[in-house]
Amino acid sequence: MRGPAHTPRIGLALGSGSARGWAHIGVLQALEDAGIRPHVVCGTSIGALVGAAYAAGELQRFSGWVHGLGLRDVLSFMDFSLSGGVLKGERLMAFFKRNFIDKPVDRLNLPFAAVATALESGQEIWLREGSTVDAVRASIALPGLFSPVWYQGRLLVDGGLVNPVPVSLARAMGADLVIAVDLNSDILGRHLNRAVEPAPAEPEGPDWLQRLQNNMQWFLADPAQSESTGNQHPLPAKGAAASPGHTTAAGHPGATATQPARLPSVLDVIASSLNIMQVRITRSRMAGEPPDLVITPKLAHLGLLDFHQAEIAIRAGHAAAQPAINALQSLLDPAKRN
Repeated sequence: MRGPAHTPRIGLALGSGSARGWAHIGVLQALEDAGIRPHVVCGTSIGALVGAAYAAGELQRFSGWVHGLGLRDVLSFMDFSLSGGVLKGERLMAFFKRNFIDKPVDRLNLPFAAVATALESGQEIWLREGSTVDAVRASIALPGLFSPVWYQGRLLVDGGLVNPVPVSLARAMGADLVIAVDLNSDILGRHLNRAVEPAPAEPEGPDWLQRLQNNMQWFLADPAQSESTGNQHPLPAKGAAASPGHTTAAGHPGATATQPARLPSVLDVIASSLNIMQVRITRSRMAGEPPDLVITPKLAHLGLLDFHQAEIAIRAGHAAAQPAINALQSLLDPAKRN
């Protein structure tokens, strides 16, 4: 005689993706709407931030704050640094400590953990105790953008370097069914598909701050131009014969044999390189540690720091979760599992 069916423990692995990470809010809201509540939550980088808010029971208030973010608010959190990274990240973390309860990780409403990377050894670090805000700060320390942080005796950077979608951590936390949210499935080349036009003029003299600001302007620029136009193709250079989206013999959209496209900014190169790394690592890790379900919001048109575009990302996350919810309900149905 068969005993009572075991209710699977659901684990949620929220992946890295910078501003695209607000899509995690939409995924969580869709799960809640369907009556599905994960038993354990873990995250890498922005996934750690949203996951921590959810595990603390603060998702609704956190979502309200995210929806209210404007470009000026995003810029106000930027505290420029001359060492370790472009931004220190202290203003953002100070804001969270003032406005959200910073419980120890092991005292949150749900089991939670964040992923970071030990800079000296490359070791994957699972943060499962201590300050939640400090754990999140370590997990989001994107190299070149946020300064590394000392945490429990280690110098840590973004967990996306080693485990962008932490399925293995969810399994280690006791999850039987793991839902993975991968925000990087469509981002390869995103930072290079920009409008081909003259680069910002370099200022005269050693004005490093002005050069940094110029690069930040290119870095923040939306390559899709605007959601309303639906045009996500790079524009040809003035006088170029190439049509949008067509790659010429010069090897770049909009380039001609006599007029090559401009070189990308240093931040574009860094971002594109990190994208390649994270996509390749994600594919490799999930091949060896497959989740039961994968949710892949399509948000390549959002820039790395487009945190003020929350509504777009949240809607995309909510929509992308629907097919997975249907599949998950089938997996959870005892009659179909027995």
